[in-house]
Amino acid sequence: MKKLTYAEQISKKMKAEEYRKITRNPFYVLLDNIRSVHNVGAMFRTSDAALVNKLYLTGFTPHPPREDLRKTALVTLDAVPWEYHKDPINMIKKLKSEDIKIISLEIADNSKNYTDISFDFPLCLIVGNELTGVRDEIIDLSDHVIHIPMLGRANSLNVATSYGIALFEILRQTKEKKIEKNRNNLSE
Repeated sequence: MKKLTYAEQISKKMKAEEYRKITRNPFYVLLDNIRSVHNVGAMFRTSDAALVNKLYLTGFTPHPPREDLRKTALVTLDAVPWEYHKDPINMIKKLKSEDIKIISLEIADNSKNYTDISFDFPLCLIVGNELTGVRDEIIDLSDHVIHIPMLGRANSLNVATSYGIALFEILRQTKEKKIEKNRNNLSE
């Protein structure tokens, strides 16, 4: 087995304009009041890896055009569809009106382990501020609140790390539901 060089990896990729044309996954993400441009850049890269349908940046979350964000997000700023909205509440209400389920990633009294929930699609995953988390007003609008179990002494992970863990569970379930739907269509 041989590790691929950067050039070999890039040669297997489509151009950014081709990525904009492909079918994306039936989930959205809303980042609210993320303070670190490095976290936002990492979340752009993770969103690209999972083919997120659209990334909504709200509140004081750093958003393009910013050279420091381009340095951390790399080529994904041109590949991931995104929008900036100052007010997350209006955006969430709009998504809900389109029958998009709202899932907040937060530790709450009614939150469920992220692996114990069967996600309904389409959905929007909400990720909040590194220190204060998801706002209470957003939790009140959520259809579900999920958390990642913390077995050690710390009560949380880095926001970009948590986002990646939750997003790839959602991606896994998306693929499983597509397989199940195909099986059901074949048996009809």
